[in-house]
Amino acid sequence: MQDVDRSALSEATYFACLKVLSESIGKLPLKIQQQTENKGIRIAREHLYYRMLNVRPNKYTTATAFWSTMELFRNHFGNAYAWIDTRELTVPQLWLMRPQDVHIWYDNACILADVPDVYYQYSTPKGLLVLGSEEVLHVRSHNTIDGIVGISVQEQLAGTIQSNIKAQKMLSKLYDSGMTAKAVLNYTGGLNDQNVDTLVKGFHEHVSGEDYGIIPVPTGFSLQPLNMKLADSQFLEIKQYSALQIAAAFGVKPYQIGDYTKSSYASAESQQLAFLTDTLLYIIKQYEEEIAYKLLTDKEMADGYHVKFNTKAILRTDHKTQVETLTTGIGNFLYTPNEAREQIDLPSIDGGDTLIGNGNAIPIQIVGQQYVDHAETGGNP
Repeated sequence: MQDVDRSALSEATYFACLKVLSESIGKLPLKIQQQTENKGIRIAREHLYYRMLNVRPNKYTTATAFWSTMELFRNHFGNAYAWIDTRELTVPQLWLMRPQDVHIWYDNACILADVPDVYYQYSTPKGLLVLGSEEVLHVRSHNTIDGIVGISVQEQLAGTIQSNIKAQKMLSKLYDSGMTAKAVLNYTGGLNDQNVDTLVKGFHEHVSGEDYGIIPVPTGFSLQPLNMKLADSQFLEIKQYSALQIAAAFGVKPYQIGDYTKSSYASAESQQLAFLTDTLLYIIKQYEEEIAYKLLTDKEMADGYHVKFNTKAILRTDHKTQVETLTTGIGNFLYTPNEAREQIDLPSIDGGDTLIGNGNAIPIQIVGQQYVDHAETGGNP
């Protein structure tokens, strides 16, 4: 496990998957919202935790960096932790906790505290810090045996990741040797060990690096390369298959790691929608549930408060499509003009809070009634 942990980040596909997921979570705005009496949604900017979640979790870290790192920890270590620091009630903060230094205990014997609970024992330079379950934000990987501690992808795919690392090292050695493999030197007669070493060193100097050309071979000697053809050993196919296995374990699409061989999406928007639906929604839902439970009171949740990532950030369309969509929404009484203007960062206007649209649509219950009314009035208005 430790060997994998130290070297896994050097594996290109593994690193790319971590990057894709971390940046995807980091780019999503996280907001506290409230459902209003008329079943609408408003942004609760006045909430004590709004700025902490959306702008600055602590005085040293931006929200983008914080949530990206949480997602990196969740995938790389299987668990991500953040201490909910409420020592200053008016300025609450979230602090990242190194997963390697966190141990989880279920204390049903009340050894760590007076109340049975799941406790997080965190090793800090100043000593051990014991935190209760409601003092720590804890998000875990999709794979967990007990529902509390997650299992990282590097543990699940240790063999596959190590094979890819070895493949990368082999290619590096081939590049260093000028893409030549080992060779057999045939000669007759006897040479002592010192002369053999000198001879091998001389050949190695001529065949190594990028500038090798003619190789001088002494009379009576012959150099026979032991060719290793990557194509014959299906090296590239095996390496590509291993890369797809790693990406699939993360839920990352092949095109996101540079494999476009089987891309069947009509547009970038449909690709992002598939990624959101198949991969991110599960992750986002876990974050939202954990944050809401740990940071919102029962009364606030009963009053309609909730935490939500804005997934529109990764589904943004081009300006023309966005304007056409909003125009259709206005014309069908879905948006008021001001609601539509807000989505494209335009200021509100007077009279723009009224629903307008095409008046030709009528409720299905009165379809045809206009003809009855017309006949009863004799065609008079």
